[in-house]
Amino acid sequence: MKRRNFIKKTSVTGLGLVAVSSAFIGCNSDTKTSDKKGLSSTLNPIRPLVIATWKTDLAVETAAKVLEKGGSAIDAVEQGCRIEEANEEGQSVGKGGLPDRDGDVTLDACIMDEKGNYGAVLGVKNIKHVISVARKVMEDTPHVMLVGDGAEKFAVLKGFERENLLTEASKKAWEKWKEKSEYKPIINIENHDTIGMLAIDKNGHISGACTTSGLAYKMAGRVGDSPIIGGGLFVDNEIGGASATGLGEEVLKTVGSFLIVELMRQGKTPQEACEIAIGRIVNKPGKDFKNFQVGYIAVNKQGETGAYSIHEWFSYNIYKDEENKNIKSDYFNKA
Repeated sequence: MKRRNFIKKTSVTGLGLVAVSSAFIGCNSDTKTSDKKGLSSTLNPIRPLVIATWKTDLAVETAAKVLEKGGSAIDAVEQGCRIEEANEEGQSVGKGGLPDRDGDVTLDACIMDEKGNYGAVLGVKNIKHVISVARKVMEDTPHVMLVGDGAEKFAVLKGFERENLLTEASKKAWEKWKEKSEYKPIINIENHDTIGMLAIDKNGHISGACTTSGLAYKMAGRVGDSPIIGGGLFVDNEIGGASATGLGEEVLKTVGSFLIVELMRQGKTPQEACEIAIGRIVNKPGKDFKNFQVGYIAVNKQGETGAYSIHEWFSYNIYKDEENKNIKSDYFNKA
């Protein structure tokens, strides 16, 4: 090789390395570095695996059973989320969810498979298993999103039964709220919120799902991040997946789940990516993050996992190596 060409090629390579290094430095500036709790580094892929927001033991166990029997990741996350939707004691998912200001329970959900297909329903009344309706939207329509009355009609057409989602307990809570009608997010309300779930099946395919009744006593028509692709959920089967919980407005402003997957694409671990995504929220000028919570979970193709939140007491359930555990997440605000 001629000396001039050699110098030219090495110079270009050097500039490329500088550009890559600069990009990674830019990412690192978003937040502090932690001790990387929650990582499960391995050269061998971990599968099957399920991870879900909050203390959702039974939901994760249900999803894990699907995977252990050789089922697909998409079947696992759907069946797992249905458990929480049917749990009337949980007042932020499915039947029994706390209503909006008018006393109506409206549900949001989305689901995403290993092929990048996506389906969602928003503001649905009278249908309990909206995660399954979202899957029907994904598989049986040319659309990716149905809203309100249209989504409800579609669900009934597909055989879902209408039922009253407002339980007596949630109705009483709403009536008590109306005495003052104060609207403000409550950090870690009941230590439970949206359920976001990610799974890797025995074939290494990744899918995800997210379902919620949204913020308690929200304005009628309000929709948060949970059913929005890239906000409450994002999956790229070549890279990994992420899901969010907490104040949806703040997740949407930074497209949090998509950001996490893209950071993993750049080489970040799931834990590093979750921390950077939280950093994007708390480092915004004038942002009073002390009054709201956001938490993320993530998994990459190798089965490494991560979780991080703004405040303490966010937790997640994870199934791997035939064991289902609830783990307290690391968090940003230690002041």
